[in-house]
Amino acid sequence: MTLNVCVAGASGWVGKPLCKAIAATDDLKLVGAVARSAAGRPLSDVIAGTDLDLVVSGWVREALETPTDVLVEFTQPAAAKEHVLTAIDRGVHVVIGTSGLTDADFSEIEQAASAHNVGVIAAGNFAITAVLLERFAREAAKYIPSWEVIDYAKDTKPDAPSGTAREVAFHLAQVGDSKIAYPVDQTIGPKESRGANLNGTQVHSIRLPSYTIGVEVIFGAEDERLTIRHDAGTGAAPYIQGTLLAIRKAPTVTGLIRGLANVLD
Repeated sequence: MTLNVCVAGASGWVGKPLCKAIAATDDLKLVGAVARSAAGRPLSDVIAGTDLDLVVSGWVREALETPTDVLVEFTQPAAAKEHVLTAIDRGVHVVIGTSGLTDADFSEIEQAASAHNVGVIAAGNFAITAVLLERFAREAAKYIPSWEVIDYAKDTKPDAPSGTAREVAFHLAQVGDSKIAYPVDQTIGPKESRGANLNGTQVHSIRLPSYTIGVEVIFGAEDERLTIRHDAGTGAAPYIQGTLLAIRKAPTVTGLIRGLANVLD
């Protein structure tokens, strides 16, 4: 069966190569593209070297007037939840790659998806190495009770922590809270220097030039340490195969699944 797919954020860093990748498959069909900056233009004008003749929509609700099975959301945090809920309300499955959504946002999305019998797969990072980091970190947390997360990204990234770091913290919380020997709220000096507590994990966000996306989980025990780290380069290629997998999996689930690791097998 061929799945009809709409990409929100089609003119973006991931959106462009993703549209090309979808068009190159035999089981997925690109039927919609959303990008406000390119609204009304042929997609072939937006993505060089393609003959995609879709007209770009300015709004998700407009694009979904074309029968769609899966919406892929790669836009901005301020718009993402509205786009997702619009799709769910129309019975369209969703893949979320946009970072910056909160646990409260995901709770609302999960309720809506379950109520409409729709599948939603959200991943802070679709790269296989990031997915494996989440899996390995969860396993390590079963045996090493203290950890912290360092979140790396480019200096212009507006949201912090990144979606990748949020997802790592979410999955670590399924194991438990990191044990802290000296309470953060009793820190002598600026308490902010100890990072932000996210689902029981202290997270430190670094925003500097030359970084793209990276996350590091540091575990500490008596006289031993373990570091697990993922770093992404400047290209979007690592995210494409993971996103295609999520697109194919979304119609097979009901409700919200956070993390590609949960559908990887």
